[in-house]
Amino acid sequence: MGLTPEEKIVFLKEALGNTYPNPKSELQYDSPFQLLVSTIMAAQATDRQVNIITKELFKVAPDAECISRMELDTVIGFVRSINYFNNKAKNILEVSRILVARFNGKVPETREELESLPGVGRKTANVVLSSAFHQAVMPVDTHVHRVSNRIGLVKSDKPEQTETELMRIIPEAWVIDFHHYLLLHGRYTCKAKRPECGNCVVKSICDYPAKT
Repeated sequence: MGLTPEEKIVFLKEALGNTYPNPKSELQYDSPFQLLVSTIMAAQATDRQVNIITKELFKVAPDAECISRMELDTVIGFVRSINYFNNKAKNILEVSRILVARFNGKVPETREELESLPGVGRKTANVVLSSAFHQAVMPVDTHVHRVSNRIGLVKSDKPEQTETELMRIIPEAWVIDFHHYLLLHGRYTCKAKRPECGNCVVKSICDYPAKT
């Protein structure tokens, strides 16, 4: 008889905890605002691409007040090398102006307020709440969703359902680290097209039928 999802969580805590002893976002930021902007940019883009762009952008405009005073074409100039740059530039500028007008330039600390901002969906809001404000929430991106289903922690084709199930089985004190465990495992080992099962430290408890 296989392990229950709750038992797998305990196994994963040790195995992936040893692999990633200090798990954290690979986005580079110095404030909740910078993380928010980076996460908006990160949709359909790699963290490495985003970090290259934000390194230059944040030198010139490190906070909402600075970006809010920019022209749209100026923001586009910084983000042009990334996918969907027009929409992302527009959202970053609008978010900055809203934060200045409604929140005194600060990033709000509730999901509802974050999701009221242009270009900010549930996953982006959860990333900010987790990494910037240390709230026990579970951002579910493609990596977290894929890994959770392959291992057998959940059985869902909907990211929000995956989030709900993960929050049910993961102890609250472990939630923040677990987001990073699952994301990093998906990014570097349990890849979408060619998972590196031979190098996988959790292969023994994985339900993925195509594992090699």
